Amino acid sequence: MSRRSRRAALAAATVALTLTAAACSSSGDESSSGPTASSSGAGSAAFQPQHKGGTLQLVAHAAAGSFDPQVNYTLQYWQLFQSMYDGLLSFKKVGGQQSFTVVPDLAAAMPKVTNGGKTYTFTLRKGITFSNGKALTTDDVVASFQRIFKVSSPTAGTFYNGIVGADACLKTPASCTLDKGVVGDAKTNTVTVNLTAADPEFPYKLAVPHASVVPKDSPAKDAGTKPLPTTGPYMAASYDPNRALKLVRNPHFKEWSREAEPQGYPDAIDYTFGQTVESEVTAVENGQADWMYDPPPADRLNEIGTKYASRAHVNPLTAFWYATLNVNMAPFNNKLARQAINWAVDRSAVVRLYGGTNLASPACTVLPPGFPGHVDSCDYTKGGGKTWTAADLAKAKELVKQSGTAGQEVGIVVQDDDVNKSIGQYLQSLLTQLGYKATLKPLSGNIQFTYIQNTKNKVQLALTSWYQDYPAASDFLNVLLSCASYHPGSDSSINISGFCDKGIDAKMQTALKTAQTDQKSADQQWGAIDQAVMAESPVVPLINPKIIDFTSTRVGNYQFSKQFYMLVGQLWVK
Repeated sequence: MSRRSRRAALAAATVALTLTAAACSSSGDESSSGPTASSSGAGSAAFQPQHKGGTLQLVAHAAAGSFDPQVNYTLQYWQLFQSMYDGLLSFKKVGGQQSFTVVPDLAAAMPKVTNGGKTYTFTLRKGITFSNGKALTTDDVVASFQRIFKVSSPTAGTFYNGIVGADACLKTPASCTLDKGVVGDAKTNTVTVNLTAADPEFPYKLAVPHASVVPKDSPAKDAGTKPLPTTGPYMAASYDPNRALKLVRNPHFKEWSREAEPQGYPDAIDYTFGQTVESEVTAVENGQADWMYDPPPADRLNEIGTKYASRAHVNPLTAFWYATLNVNMAPFNNKLARQAINWAVDRSAVVRLYGGTNLASPACTVLPPGFPGHVDSCDYTKGGGKTWTAADLAKAKELVKQSGTAGQEVGIVVQDDDVNKSIGQYLQSLLTQLGYKATLKPLSGNIQFTYIQNTKNKVQLALTSWYQDYPAASDFLNVLLSCASYHPGSDSSINISGFCDKGIDAKMQTALKTAQTDQKSADQQWGAIDQAVMAESPVVPLINPKIIDFTSTRVGNYQFSKQFYMLVGQLWVK
């Protein structure tokens, strides 16, 4: 997914769930041949007006911060943005493998690509209006690309740094013009995007929310809790991150592409925050809520897996949970100390804390199994091997001794929900065993992700997760661990470990270039990069998760997009 998700899956338990799985295969079977296009109309079911109406009730323990689509980088809101905001291109809004297909959205057709893959020309659709009543123009598109840099979007330096003029925009965001990089022509209703080099992943990057088109007069800073006008079927009527978010129909929306932006079924979507996860489960069971964002706690798993099995939808994810180790602060500025943590962690214990083997498997690498570039490799398993089997605590203790870091203080920053806290407590106990003075610092999910990114907060070790933005190896390795993703003093520094290895960075640039002509060779290079990163140990891969969507009896038409997960706007609600 995508962006880092704040969604845990399930809590501590070894219950053998008999949850019915939605018939979705792992994203691992996605081919690695780059973005695909589809002709209009194929594979998208016609709107069924008899199911239109009602208010969908969603619940979550916490909100996900800013509601600005060019700033927010969480699954929780990207899942909503797909029915609100649009870019020139979009991922197809369907379930299953086709959800990785890129289709034209605000553009009338897939772009004309010229100049050796460096120039993309889009013709805009006519007649599209923002929820504030203003017509969409080429000026809005140009301004939106500039705004990516002006608001210091988390992916400005990785997804969009290939646009001509992006270097200057990254250095001085406030004065960003991209005057030669993104050019609008009102007469022909076209927008031309010029790149410094061919980028086979560029269509993917145009299909995620950070490339949303918003009105040209949108603020040149994070809009925060003041939602921006939308083009899609829904708009935000109100947002209080301490209480609730309310989405209503965009009165100006008319379906222009069923594939890219289908009409929504519910008349309104109410998303309330602040409940405990126990009360969320009860609310869904009783029909007071239709879906819960958070993981059900351990003591409710058996109940859900038996009594409510038909309403529990389990899907595998191309994602990983991991611990970040700050390579610029003691003790983890010492590679031996970092490697010690990788040797010491019992991934099976983390799997149990997450919900058991039906909901997660041990992770050894940054790239998830089956994902483009993934190689079965495990540097840190007892006795060696290609997959993880057991921790080696003795080896870990020896490395700590060699590093001379024993006795140092280590703060562990986690989210304050049950699953994250339980894994955090395990890590605290483990570090104490290794001879460190470990303390646990639980923070609200509303702030933890931005907190751990900012170097000013001096975070030594943090628990977090990453869910694909799109199916390409660079979306893990380049986004999470490249020098370009490290921004000291910023809340948008997705390279949380602060890892910047010039040699590995050069290999990433080579792999990106190779992908322009030979995706298979590029994927092999990414696999080698993954292993080179693990040798340096800036992160500790823990698990590859699955996800559960628990829905009420009022809900129908459940569809799971591999790209954006449950299609919220396509749910039927009685």
